[in-house]
Amino acid sequence: MPFTPATSITRRQLLIGGAATATGLAAPSLAFAAESNYPERPITFICPWPAGGTADQSMRAICQVAAGVLKQPIAVDNKAGAAGMIGAKALASARPDGYTIGQIPISVTRFSQLGSLQADPRKDFTYLARTSGQTFGIAVLPESKFKTLKDMVAHAKANPGKVTYAHAGVGGATHVGMEEFALAAGIELNAIAYKGGAQALSDTLGGQVDMLADSSSWAPHVEAGKLRLLATWGEQRTARFKDTPTLKELGFKVVVDAPNGIGAPQGLDPAVEKKLRDAFRFAVNSSEFKAVADKIDAPVMYLDGPDYQKYVQVVYDRETQLIQRLKLRELLQKG
Repeated sequence: MPFTPATSITRRQLLIGGAATATGLAAPSLAFAAESNYPERPITFICPWPAGGTADQSMRAICQVAAGVLKQPIAVDNKAGAAGMIGAKALASARPDGYTIGQIPISVTRFSQLGSLQADPRKDFTYLARTSGQTFGIAVLPESKFKTLKDMVAHAKANPGKVTYAHAGVGGATHVGMEEFALAAGIELNAIAYKGGAQALSDTLGGQVDMLADSSSWAPHVEAGKLRLLATWGEQRTARFKDTPTLKELGFKVVVDAPNGIGAPQGLDPAVEKKLRDAFRFAVNSSEFKAVADKIDAPVMYLDGPDYQKYVQVVYDRETQLIQRLKLRELLQKG
């Protein structure tokens, strides 16, 4: 029977599949069909952070561009809580049909080993793109006696456990980064845990703690003269705060940028995976996303899906050692 324009997709697939079976090529024909049809309806994007935060802003920007490429809306669904692990678990448990994707915090490599995430990041996700990192730093009030990080380290050595710092939750990047720095500096700090960066920032501004360890929530306050930035944690100084040294250049071998990425549940059709990877490659490199990333001090750190997956494995192994070195299980039990 000859094809006509009215011939259904299903009928074409059957004919193509039948012809391909005769030559042993059934699988590629089915992949072609999936690639041709997807996506046919809106896509849900799970953001594991509250609406309005920096992570939410960046993900909404990138989804808007990717939606234009895929020619279907991408609806952001905020599933916040447990340092991002509620959303990560929801993503890992979703149907692998390409219609549920989401942001994957790199902290899945830590929390899965600490028992806070009932999923294995090495095998329970399909990785699509690493997107951008974060700018972390240590900030104090302008009237603090710590004019430099060297001042703080000297005081902490003379007064073990007395210097306090606020962070956004036990086991999170700000907490682990500061403890890694303290270990490298040979000092003992008093970590004060909060249920997020907003309250940690508020109590620092109110003089309740000596220091704040956070991503760039401190940035506008530093520019307004309400906080002083002692150090940032990236590989290089940030363009926005180019006069502030990094921990690394101050002699501490600590780099924390906690890059985020985008993924889907494991078991995604390869043709669907390719379409999503292509769409988010375009989106990460778009001027729209870069403008938002610059605004929230999030350096673009793109990796394609397969390279992102290799990166996750490297970080997972590194986190295994870090958990042991910092005794993170014991810290979590203490709360």
